Amino acid sequence: MTAPHPLLGLFLDAAEGHFPPVDGSVTVLPPLPGGLECSVAFTGHAVVATALPADEVLGAGPDGFGASLAPDFLRLLGGPHGTVGVTDATLTARGTGGPPRLVPLDGHDEHPRVRHARRLRRNVRVYGDERGMITLAEGLAGRPELSIELHDPGARAPGRGRGLLADALTLVPSGSPVFAAVAPGNARSLRGFLAAGFVPVGSEVIVEPGRA
Repeated sequence: MTAPHPLLGLFLDAAEGHFPPVDGSVTVLPPLPGGLECSVAFTGHAVVATALPADEVLGAGPDGFGASLAPDFLRLLGGPHGTVGVTDATLTARGTGGPPRLVPLDGHDEHPRVRHARRLRRNVRVYGDERGMITLAEGLAGRPELSIELHDPGARAPGRGRGLLADALTLVPSGSPVFAAVAPGNARSLRGFLAAGFVPVGSEVIVEPGRA
């Protein structure tokens, strides 16, 4: 059995309210499964998972106060042919368990949300109803992770996204943590997650490296 990536433990600790030291430092970890890399920022502490040597990473000048997400540093991680993802807020909530309120969905393999999830995550499952769809998967470092997409997101239906998220949490065992990565500029989505009980624990960028 493969040991979990050490970043997973940091995410699970953060879900419990226990964070790395607020000292401005950077922790360098091995790359993620599947060759992905990332830069994760907690309050006053950064974590970088990469195949690059630690001295090269630290020599590029990241810190725990925001520089680990600076474009020039992320481009170093990506290399000349890599892909640097967007900066997302890292959110977490607890599953509520109970009878599931959403049903599995088939026939969505080509949906952009599902294709994106399967490119970056493992064991992706799709659920939903007339309001929209959610994916549940093993996400960054193997953490349980969900994403959401509403049908007709421009429709005026206050609370629709929040309700779908609340129902999605019934798919997660009661009390177990689940995570989400939300673009800060997607204010409607971010408000929905916060209203559904998610709390921010940091921010993150996923990198698909392309180095010589």
